[in-house]
Amino acid sequence: MQHLELSVEFFPPQTAEGEAKLDEARQRLMQRLRPAYYSVTYGAGGSTRERTFAVVERLHRAGLDVAPHLSCIGASRAQIREILQQYQALGVRRLVALRGDLPSGVRDPGELRYASELVDFIRAETGDHFWIAVAAYPEYHPQAASALADLDAFARKMHAGADCALTQYFYNPDAYAHFVEESRRRGVTAPIVPGIMPITSFARLARFSDACGAEIPRWVRKKMEAYGDDAESVRAFGLEVLVRLCERLLQLGAPGLHFYTMNQAEPTLAIAEALGLTRCATS
Repeated sequence: MQHLELSVEFFPPQTAEGEAKLDEARQRLMQRLRPAYYSVTYGAGGSTRERTFAVVERLHRAGLDVAPHLSCIGASRAQIREILQQYQALGVRRLVALRGDLPSGVRDPGELRYASELVDFIRAETGDHFWIAVAAYPEYHPQAASALADLDAFARKMHAGADCALTQYFYNPDAYAHFVEESRRRGVTAPIVPGIMPITSFARLARFSDACGAEIPRWVRKKMEAYGDDAESVRAFGLEVLVRLCERLLQLGAPGLHFYTMNQAEPTLAIAEALGLTRCATS
């Protein structure tokens, strides 16, 4: 098997219990999966800025390679410049640059309206200090004017100076293959890493998917609906779906896998173990 770069995503917890859960997940993933880096999300309009920085600082001081999310919508250049300087001072070398969403009730989109502008600004301010990842949408962004417009927007932010793309999660490998092919036609040569969302709860997955535009294949939806409240069957079937998806993505030449952990280690580790990607905790 080709060399794969595995990475995981966390979100900033709001409680002490959540912080303890995140620390446990981080330790389990570090021991068994050894991700290349750990991304940390950033709420709409920077609403979790302080908590994001706190998690990033804690992970960085634990010796881990951290990639904080940074969104530009609703922010000024001065605010973004301050955040970049904070991360540089901390020693962070990776970023996930996103347009982001405006907080509810806020109308001012800020000085940078698109992720391509954010990538360009980061490069102008910091040169090559940061490795920059951006978002990709194999099933196309729900707010895009068209599929072609979304592909062109993706190419613009890659050409602005991004090093890698991390996709929204999906369950149709053909969508990923087509998106990569179309991106290559637009001169994008950087890695496009598929985002992997483990399935542990059908209700939660349906809620997330409706919000972000990710399609749940009808056969998967119907099978999960049939299981009803049988949580164990849902998890077992979800694991089977994800393992088959990842196997197909690797056959297609995916350069890595980026796991959306929801601050839980075991669902991600179950997939990785079935793929032969985990290691002994003592090794």
